[in-house]
Amino acid sequence: MKKIYIVGAGGFGRELLWWIKDINTKKPTWEIAGFLDDDPHALDGYECDYQIVGSIKEWEPKENEEFALALGSPALKRKIVKVLKAKGAKFATVIHPTAMLSEFAHYGEGFIMFPNAKLSANSTVGDYVTLLSSPIGHDTIIGDYSVISGNCNVVRNVVIGKDVFLAAGVCVAQDIHVGDGAYLGLGCVVLKDVQPGATMFGNPARAMPKTN
Repeated sequence: MKKIYIVGAGGFGRELLWWIKDINTKKPTWEIAGFLDDDPHALDGYECDYQIVGSIKEWEPKENEEFALALGSPALKRKIVKVLKAKGAKFATVIHPTAMLSEFAHYGEGFIMFPNAKLSANSTVGDYVTLLSSPIGHDTIIGDYSVISGNCNVVRNVVIGKDVFLAAGVCVAQDIHVGDGAYLGLGCVVLKDVQPGATMFGNPARAMPKTN
């Protein structure tokens, strides 16, 4: 049984610990080794039965170790993966037992899938994607490092690029393309294609002007 380290000891990390425990209860899968975080005080003031055992930047991965990304920022995920991958790290896929995953869905390395999330038929997610408790419709593609927050609704035949962030409650209509690096704010209703790097808010979603 491999050891698993949770990368990031914030609120997301404490939730991910919970989901890993649920997986182990159903089928013993990992030995939970604790958290990695560059802030040694990240757990101060919180009840938690595991500790920060080292920093991300100084950790040297070993053959029997896997890492679970508990980071909500696509840019930060990309940065941390680069650091750890350069040292030979392997990233775990964490799929909660209550998640619904089609036998014809596909996912890459380091996929995190929260309770009651759904990845429907013939949908594909890339590497290091985070899917909180939200449904993804059939024939949808989600690019590397993207984050789909809770209570989103992504309908069918949607293409979401790399490094995209969907805040909680975002709805994306069918056949929409969301460009790389886009940010869709809280509760957006997306009815038209989204340009790469755009920041969107509202119902219907509108692009916010860029500021210097």
